[in-house]
Amino acid sequence: MKIGPPVDKPVRAPAAAERKTTAETGSPGAPAADASAKVLLSDAVTTLLAGKEPLSAEFDKAKVERIAQAIADGKFTVNPAAVADKLIANANELLGKASH
Repeated sequence: MKIGPPVDKPVRAPAAAERKTTAETGSPGAPAADASAKVLLSDAVTTLLAGKEPLSAEFDKAKVERIAQAIADGKFTVNPAAVADKLIANANELLGKASH
């Protein structure tokens, strides 16, 4: 299996590079920004962009340190049944919200 772009197809530039406006590129052929396009950011994103700590940033520092030490020592074990149960519960919760 080969990893990378196919040899017979040209490599395209990233999409972000293609979205420059006329003001950014200075070339008349570039697409202009749509003045009617609006983006609304959530409160969480606004808080993060402002560099403030989110309100829910509380965590058990001692527990994090214990887990980090267990990982460093090679003693951390994962309970696959607990992980599976949480994933299923999360999926059920998301599907329940979507169906309402």
